[in-house]
Amino acid sequence: MVDLATVNDVLAEVTGRGDRTAMLYQDAAAQWKPISSAELYGRIRALADMLQSWGVKKGDRVALIAENRWEWPVVDFAVLAIGGVDVPLYPTMTPEQIGYMLRDSGAKVVVVSSKELYEKITAAGELPELEHVVVMDEGEFPGTESFASLMTMAKDKQQRSEEFDVMVRMARPDDLATIIYTSGTTGEPKGVMLTHGNLASNLNVTTCPLGFDGTDSCISFLPLSHVTARHLDYALMHYGAKLAYCSKFDLLPAAMKEVRPTIFVAVPRVYEKIRQAVEGKSAASPVKSRILAWAIRTGHAHRAETLVGKTPSGLGSKLADKLVYSKIREAFGGRVKVFISGGAPLGMDTAGWFADAGIRIFEGYGLTETSPVIALNYPEAHRIGTVGRAMPNVECRFAADGELEVRGPSVFSGYWKKPEATAEVFTADGWFRTGDIGHVDADGFISITDRKKELLKTSGGKMIAPQPIENRLKANVLVGQAALVGDKHKFLCVLISPNFAALEGWAKGHGVVDGDRAALVQDARVVKAYQEIVDGVNAGLAHFETIKRLRVVPEEWSVEDGALTPSMKLKRRVVEQRYAKEIGEFYADEATAARE
Repeated sequence: MVDLATVNDVLAEVTGRGDRTAMLYQDAAAQWKPISSAELYGRIRALADMLQSWGVKKGDRVALIAENRWEWPVVDFAVLAIGGVDVPLYPTMTPEQIGYMLRDSGAKVVVVSSKELYEKITAAGELPELEHVVVMDEGEFPGTESFASLMTMAKDKQQRSEEFDVMVRMARPDDLATIIYTSGTTGEPKGVMLTHGNLASNLNVTTCPLGFDGTDSCISFLPLSHVTARHLDYALMHYGAKLAYCSKFDLLPAAMKEVRPTIFVAVPRVYEKIRQAVEGKSAASPVKSRILAWAIRTGHAHRAETLVGKTPSGLGSKLADKLVYSKIREAFGGRVKVFISGGAPLGMDTAGWFADAGIRIFEGYGLTETSPVIALNYPEAHRIGTVGRAMPNVECRFAADGELEVRGPSVFSGYWKKPEATAEVFTADGWFRTGDIGHVDADGFISITDRKKELLKTSGGKMIAPQPIENRLKANVLVGQAALVGDKHKFLCVLISPNFAALEGWAKGHGVVDGDRAALVQDARVVKAYQEIVDGVNAGLAHFETIKRLRVVPEEWSVEDGALTPSMKLKRRVVEQRYAKEIGEFYADEATAARE
């Protein structure tokens, strides 16, 4: 396959396959409908023509705020086709955040999906450079353009246009393609500038060893505003695979059964939730619980075979597969041949559990600033607990303090209108500082332990990476999220946000009256259950890492309440500020408390 020079090369490929199905979407009746390559071409042309008629030209910014739906790639490619710059924003952002990013980017047009997002635009404050607002959903929205009306000419534009195709080919590797704002977990959001060349250079090397082709399909449900999801969609379009757009996470289980994808890519929290669902369902029956435990033990004994792509052939393994493993595969649709995890550390507990269930997950690693993939495990080069080997076009090195530094053609050019912030993340000799701490083994497999800014340093001088410990806690079905605290203190403590669906089921089974959530998490039996979870994790930690105190909070942290990023990572600063009182109570008697 010919190497890509620009993202527009993907546009040319995905729209050049005639009547072949390029993507799937659900109609109002929840039926899956195809969109052919030719239909996609017509829709992109129709929108591109309209953008040009509005005076949008090369270098102008167009913002896009929508869930994953077929209109998303149409807007994206239409903007890129005319030389514009795509600015994707998360639908979960507040009006204030959206207003900041629209003003900062100077977007001339914004396309939103729904009434709710239209209202966020109207509440975002003064937007002096914004000239057009387009809404995808039908309805009355004063001062806007209807996306559906812009598509009325799409059918007439399915025939190839030499003029349009020449314009698409005019994109150059150095042209700015997109500005993606960081999630702001460690400060003010910054717009990451990625060129066509940055994105294309990464696409050329990341997925080739996985052997994707036109027989494959994948459900696009991770937010396309996140570079990982967008990269994956581009890669699958490049190889001719079909994409099925799923707009809500709640719709994913049904979509997996109906679409039956061959590729599944998710952030670790999705895998954790699937594991918790399996364990929670089996916990309702003592017999099923014992069968699941036996099957996982059986798989554990053959983990080494699974991790190299072999299927254990013993009688016990075959029985475990029939009773348990096959049911887990069916939850993914039953046809997935490649499982990938990215966006945050997967954790050995989760990776190991799935391996023991016969599923090896290829964990990868990258950042928005690196377009995104830095390293990835593959079938022929896989080591559990690592993020794989570095991409062939990326150089890696570790600073004295363990921070990973990289350079290569996929590394971004800088932050939008922030030269000082840009200078801070590059070394004097031009290497990008990732902000992540890790190491590499003798075979070149990279391990990432934590974010540099999130490492906790006890008052005794011990450095502790919180994420691996939090991941162990989250392996239990009762734990939704966990936040370790203890920086500059004598010992560690933890805030736990429950998985309330599982906790409420547990409570009924143990005779605990639910009441409200605040009362539930304070019940002595509930606190004891979480203390036992913490004690179990403590048993595998060094003494200075152990958790001395815990608090179960009555809130289930989410993207919507601002505690998690759209890629389901913990916003540690937000959580620490929100629970400052509880954290203060942890350490009220610190001066006289026992040392760690």
